[in-house]
Amino acid sequence: DNFSPQWVVFDSVSLQYLEMRFDKAIRLFGTVLFIIQTLLYTGLVIYAPALALNQVSGIHLCDSAQGGRLNIWDFDPNPLRRHTFWTVIIGGAFLWTSAYGINQTQVQRYVSCKSLFHAKMSLYVNLVSLWTINLCSIFCGLCLYSVYKNCDPWTAKRVNTQDQLMPYLVLDILRAYPGIPGLFVAAVYSGTLSTVSSSVNALAAVTVTDLIRPYFSFSEQQLIWTSKGLSIFYGALCIGMAGLASLMGGLLQAAISIFGTIGGPVLGLFVLGILFPCANSKGGLAGLVSGLAISLWVCIGAQVYHPLPANTRPLTLKTHGCNFTIAEAALTNWTRYPTQASYITSAQPWLADNWYSLSYLYFCPVGTLVVIAVGLAVSLLSDNKFDLVGKYEKKSGNTNIAFCDVELDITKYQSRRTLT
Repeated sequence: DNFSPQWVVFDSVSLQYLEMRFDKAIRLFGTVLFIIQTLLYTGLVIYAPALALNQVSGIHLCDSAQGGRLNIWDFDPNPLRRHTFWTVIIGGAFLWTSAYGINQTQVQRYVSCKSLFHAKMSLYVNLVSLWTINLCSIFCGLCLYSVYKNCDPWTAKRVNTQDQLMPYLVLDILRAYPGIPGLFVAAVYSGTLSTVSSSVNALAAVTVTDLIRPYFSFSEQQLIWTSKGLSIFYGALCIGMAGLASLMGGLLQAAISIFGTIGGPVLGLFVLGILFPCANSKGGLAGLVSGLAISLWVCIGAQVYHPLPANTRPLTLKTHGCNFTIAEAALTNWTRYPTQASYITSAQPWLADNWYSLSYLYFCPVGTLVVIAVGLAVSLLSDNKFDLVGKYEKKSGNTNIAFCDVELDITKYQSRRTLT
């Protein structure tokens, strides 16, 4: 609610704000980061329904409670723990602010609204829908455990990855109802197509606006055809990324890690420019580079050195209720998680059990806070001058207390419109 009014009033994309607030170099840096982030995330989105198609073949809520699946009030402040109340609340707050506050895909939707009121209302409606979807996802997980509490399909090697458990459940209990499994697959693909279309459109628009229009004298018709060609190009890249998504582990954790690692520093840059008038372009660039370096450091380290089971705390998965042969039962006794015990006995660097074990939900807050801290420090130690004073007309009238009182002369940018 604090970010969307700024974009609607300016009638420009979010990345144009970086040049208006700092300089062109920071805007180009932000553009490149957005393209990388969106390509990686869209590849995961395309890969998700492929798992559903690749799947070859009496529910009580108390079952999930007895199995430890409803342990919501875990207030352990240890940042190395994967999922606690604090990692979900704090990490999730930064993550969703990045996704809905400054992400180019969302900003284009804000700008396309008829008025600021419609933009705000669209966010509120989306919020209710998002809560509903999340509650349904939680309920699906509880149902999965309740059905398979004595015969885990993943441990029993009935599925290749944990991401295939939901398609397996649908095919297992609804195969007798014609059309229902197909409806499930169609629903998965419809969500994928919606996200991919927005991402590809945003990638093409940002590339034309930030990387082509300022440097090439193209006519409007040429820019339109260029945008269409870029849409095809980025679509092919996203499909290629989907082929690599299987190497990234669980889909949800991979998606959140990508958004946090790249989106966190970009969010910090916008917060630095919007809330701190003393920040200048030197501080913004130094903060963005530092935040991105720290985020990539912890993210890559977490992929190389897996966290200790004591921090991930996997819950017990059983197979004693499955109809296996003796040979199969010997191979799949309880769960695959104990194979991670080698991490305890093997020698690892000190950082592996501490810094690299940081919860993936904290990647976004770390990047954001580093950008703000370094950006402010460099700005105060440098010339400490407002970039906007003297370069742009200083105006008054912004009643939104969430934004600094240094405003922009947006009339100088009204000719720069985004192709959507």
